Amino acid sequence: MKKRSIKFGLVVFIFLQACQPTNGQKNTNHKDSQMEPTKTASSYKSGKDYMEFTRVKVLDKQGFDRPAEAVSILIPKGWTGQGEVIWTAPGQACSGTNMYFNAQSANGSSDFVILPNLTWSWSSDQQMNAFNRQHASGQFCTVGEPLDATQFLQNVWAKELGNATVSDIKINQDAIATMGKEDSKHRAELMRYGSAGVEFRHTAVTAKVKWPNGKSGFLFCKVTNIANYIPNMYNGTTSVSYVSSATRMIYSFPETEKDNSELVMTVVLASFRTNPEWKQASDDYWRSVREKKNIEHIGKIRLMDEQTKQIADRAIQNGNQRLAAMDNQMRTWEARQSTNDKIHNDFIKTIREVENYRDVNGKVELASGYNHAWSRGDGNNFIMTNNPNFNPASVFLDQNWKEMKKVD
Repeated sequence: MKKRSIKFGLVVFIFLQACQPTNGQKNTNHKDSQMEPTKTASSYKSGKDYMEFTRVKVLDKQGFDRPAEAVSILIPKGWTGQGEVIWTAPGQACSGTNMYFNAQSANGSSDFVILPNLTWSWSSDQQMNAFNRQHASGQFCTVGEPLDATQFLQNVWAKELGNATVSDIKINQDAIATMGKEDSKHRAELMRYGSAGVEFRHTAVTAKVKWPNGKSGFLFCKVTNIANYIPNMYNGTTSVSYVSSATRMIYSFPETEKDNSELVMTVVLASFRTNPEWKQASDDYWRSVREKKNIEHIGKIRLMDEQTKQIADRAIQNGNQRLAAMDNQMRTWEARQSTNDKIHNDFIKTIREVENYRDVNGKVELASGYNHAWSRGDGNNFIMTNNPNFNPASVFLDQNWKEMKKVD
């Protein structure tokens, strides 16, 4: 496995808490309150009066001619982050594109982890199950009967968490509502390959977890089960093949930091952005592999056979061109994708709501719990505060800061 790499970007979020008068009395003097923004940035203590967040990039160093940004995500300043895009070649178990990401606080007490998707298969044909156990099991795939998200969490994932107690498992209807948006496209593809019918079942849950050492956390799990009905042209029967896939994320923290950790988690989840050009190039490549495999009716296919390579190269070249262009467009795709990365930020509503604001780049999704939000107008830098007197243009001597308005 190649060395994981992260390219750190600019600091993009600053969260400021309300500043109270030092004498403990409510400040009712309008003139005096207007003098507060004259404080300098050094008057505020990081981690107490505000929190800074840094956007980091997970680079795909395998699928492109040069390292390509696959996703970006905000983590608190001072945390370390590492991640990788994992390509498994066609013809191998678990073929496809996967991702791993881990961010950890400086003292190691808190971390946020996106685990690689786990896929498992099952068939009504027991001979096929036996074959798959021998040839189609790997690090990210296995053989087993379909499970929903609750069953998977209780029977599979919980066993990997060590001596932990999982509680308060809740169905996440908001997440489920968005999971089937590409079902029709996948169904149409399978029907082209000769399927007699395709059924989708989507489930999603959140849960709390606690370890004996005083650490607590939140678990996020989505599971999709696809039933593919396959006709047998020789005997007229129909078999059913199941493919299940689980998406897992975990956020852990000391119990004493629970309130602040919930807010941090909301920011992290809402900030997840997938590079659309990278995703399109990756999707095009794997679609070409499936079509090639279907046409040739073979069980294995080389990763770089000539036809597939030509299709993939064209997609990657187009992606490379768009990647360069986006760097010059101030990364506005990150702001535009606030509704596209539902795989991650749908879980937010279970813990803490988000608010929609608008700046010059369009609508922006930020964590709730603050009354005022400011934008620097570059699509990357934001400040949130409960202090109506705080003006970042004065504090940081930067006139680019403008207050944002809440929108639906």
